[in-house]
Amino acid sequence: MQSVENILRGLADDRATGSLRLGKAGTFYLTDGRVTYAESTAAPRVEDLLTAGRRISAHAVRQARQAAAEGRWGGEQLVDKGVLTRGELEFCVLNAVLDAAYFLCDATGHRPRFRPGELHWLGPQWYFEVTGLFRECKRRKARLDETWPSAELDALPVVPLGRITAQRVVLTPMQWEVLVGADSATPPADLAQKLGRPAYSVLLAVRQLASSGLLRMPEPEPGAEPGAVPAAPARPAKPAAPAVPSGPSAPGMPAAPDPPTPLATPQPPDTPDLLPKRTRGDTKIPDAGATSSGSSDWLPAATGDPTDLNLLIRLRNALEALT
Repeated sequence: MQSVENILRGLADDRATGSLRLGKAGTFYLTDGRVTYAESTAAPRVEDLLTAGRRISAHAVRQARQAAAEGRWGGEQLVDKGVLTRGELEFCVLNAVLDAAYFLCDATGHRPRFRPGELHWLGPQWYFEVTGLFRECKRRKARLDETWPSAELDALPVVPLGRITAQRVVLTPMQWEVLVGADSATPPADLAQKLGRPAYSVLLAVRQLASSGLLRMPEPEPGAEPGAVPAAPARPAKPAAPAVPSGPSAPGMPAAPDPPTPLATPQPPDTPDLLPKRTRGDTKIPDAGATSSGSSDWLPAATGDPTDLNLLIRLRNALEALT
């Protein structure tokens, strides 16, 4: 069976106009050999994106579809009535087509069927060359694999972690929407429908969140090869300090051993306990005591200016604010 790309290339060479249906996976619409629209069951449609964003109402969509059934393109009616501008309609169609094409370009197991003359109810709003369309699909797939190499998360429910080790997290608007909309039971495709966002954008956000260690990863199956499913990056946990028992031991239990006595740190010979007191106005710290190596000229000079102390306090406060 021919691939979807080869079939579309043949239709493009024939400058065909109509729809290429790929079973239940979705449909490509062509005009003179160029793709004008695409629909996939894995991605929201144009009307889904518009109504979810409350840009237009469901009633306006029904009127546009009815007008298309009467021989007038629904997209033209939306623009003429002022419901959408031409730019808004074209931009929304652009997102929807690229989104659906990504999921249709590798569709398999469906018998393609071409219906000549059948077009989408919106009418031609944007034209895509077949070569450029599939080149964009490959670029998007490469970006997903670069972000997170495993596609297992694409079909699993999005489960955010309840607690993370990072002190702060920077999120994109799409990542924020995914985390807020995730209910630990909805996979990315259904979450895109719920949010009214392009499915590819949601997939990319999910993989970015997984790469940042913000999602719960699936448990590896017993007997799975090591490294088959990449694990989320996590910081190593600090080992817990052993508990020191206090008080008398319980009857029948051996007494807890005494804690080890810390070793004394050897002090260098002839080291005074305290540094000599400075007098106000000195520009150099006096010698801390005579040693075999000479005076303490290696110590930095101090001015004793109160401004230096204020600067250090502000610097300390700034460092504490960062932790």
